[in-house]
Amino acid sequence: MTTTIETGIVEEDLAPETNHQSEISEKPETKTKSKDEETVVPAAPDGGWGWMVVFGSFMIHVIADGIAYSFGVYVEDFKDYFDCNSADVGMLGSLILGVTWGTGPIASIFTNKYGCRKITIVGTLIAAFGFIISIFAPNIIFMYFSFGIVAGFGLGMAYLPAIVAVSFYFEKRRSLATGLAVCGSGFGTFIFAPLTNLLLEEYGWKGTVLIETGLLLNCILCGAVFRPMEPDPRLKTEAKRANETAVWEADAEVINRPVAYVQMAESARLASSLSSIPHHNSKDTKIRKRTFSEADKVENGNPTELLRPGSRRDVYYPASLEHIPMYKANPKEYKKNVMVIKEKKAVQDDETCLSSFCNSVRDFFNELRETMDISLLWDLVFMLFAISNLLTSIGYCVPYIFLPERAQSMGIANRKQASFLISIIGITNTMGRIVFGWIADFKFVNRLMLYNTVLVLCGIASLLSGLCITYPAMSFYAASYGLLVGVYTCLTPIVLVDLLGLDKLSNSFGLVLLFQGIGAVVGPPMAGAVYDITKNYDDSFYLMGICIAISGLMLYPIPCIRRLCSKKASEQEIALGKAPTTTAVAKGDEEAVLHLSPSESIL
Repeated sequence: MTTTIETGIVEEDLAPETNHQSEISEKPETKTKSKDEETVVPAAPDGGWGWMVVFGSFMIHVIADGIAYSFGVYVEDFKDYFDCNSADVGMLGSLILGVTWGTGPIASIFTNKYGCRKITIVGTLIAAFGFIISIFAPNIIFMYFSFGIVAGFGLGMAYLPAIVAVSFYFEKRRSLATGLAVCGSGFGTFIFAPLTNLLLEEYGWKGTVLIETGLLLNCILCGAVFRPMEPDPRLKTEAKRANETAVWEADAEVINRPVAYVQMAESARLASSLSSIPHHNSKDTKIRKRTFSEADKVENGNPTELLRPGSRRDVYYPASLEHIPMYKANPKEYKKNVMVIKEKKAVQDDETCLSSFCNSVRDFFNELRETMDISLLWDLVFMLFAISNLLTSIGYCVPYIFLPERAQSMGIANRKQASFLISIIGITNTMGRIVFGWIADFKFVNRLMLYNTVLVLCGIASLLSGLCITYPAMSFYAASYGLLVGVYTCLTPIVLVDLLGLDKLSNSFGLVLLFQGIGAVVGPPMAGAVYDITKNYDDSFYLMGICIAISGLMLYPIPCIRRLCSKKASEQEIALGKAPTTTAVAKGDEEAVLHLSPSESIL
């Protein structure tokens, strides 16, 4: 939605008695900047220190995801120590993963306000605090709070800035940079699963949690490399020079005029400064206010504001921006259209601490409402995609939590072999992200159909896992599941852009994270409850496979629904990434994209 601001440019049209008045009224309102004076949107370096940011993000994924996804190795110890059943332990595992995902919208608000570096460090400290107090937990209920909610919230606060920081440093190479960063998740799972098992055998679960907390604190150092991008000093100088030039030109218009006209210009300037005071226009006076589109604000905005993580609508888009037709045709115009610049409220001198706190709380909830656009719940296409993500998340976490105990209960693996099954899922998940990300880059590939089909195959693989009665067969299932479910973690934001367009990615992604968090919290306890009733994990995995298969099948009708219910995508919508995904921009359309004016933007 385009926002506008009002400037205090006032024009007074009096009776046309002299030529001086007509000259003033005919003076153009806008000032054309020279090439040297134009303030440009800061460009991503696409390298340099950005590779250090990628390394820091990679290590955060290794440590944070490695600890979270290795939870399945703890299941047997927690059941014995707290004397609880599989459903209770499943709830604990689901909380740490579900809260991590569900924290995304809140983390995005704090990241935009305080920056990636600070929020990553604070999130790490919160997660470490949650793990440390878990050592003193008297029962599983307290573990829900400390290990699940507090630690999960901290991991979520550290996880999202690690993605945003990479996206802000890369544009053309964003696909490569993001891919390298998120690969840390699979490598972390591969490393931490056997490491956790080794530590449990030597130090017990309390000692293991304490040691892994020490490893987690290294994320503070990793977050420290998320150095905020500094605006080019030239930008501030040019912006200041442009403002001074505008003032000088305004004075030059009246310097050779009679005193009456000088007073009129001064009156106009005074009216501009007092524009917030209500006033009535006389019959002989007409006051006209200029409005600027979002893109105009970007061009004339504060360079520091342009470097805030939340100032770009494409910050959650993991692929290269060269896949967006408008960026490929005119990168400068594209940047203006995806920037979000919010007006800063003036701080009153007499504002009390209480009123300041209340204003901050109100601003927080306003931003949360913007991050999660509730109006999208009435969009049929989005709701189908959100419910699909909910069902996928219900089944997604189950193998990470219960596959090791399933293999041990079947008598086909000892504890060490069972923990290695999670490592297999982790490393093949990394391979799946790379493979499906590479396939999705081909222009002839319909990414929605790829996404749907692979999810259905993943669900079928889980339904057939009951046939795996040997350790090699169970290892094959773990590899198949990790490979296929990689499409879910890799293509979700890309398919979301194909369905809704890049301008709605930030708002829709917050809601999708919420649906994913709910699914992650519901799935493992449900699977554990099924086991407690049937004493057989096969039924739990059948339920999981059905949920994942349905999540893929329900998305196949989306192209037909869009043709029936939605209007045809305009050239501007296609230029900003909206599907049809396989539609190439024709030569004429590309020329249209090149000449899109800021006022024509759909954002």
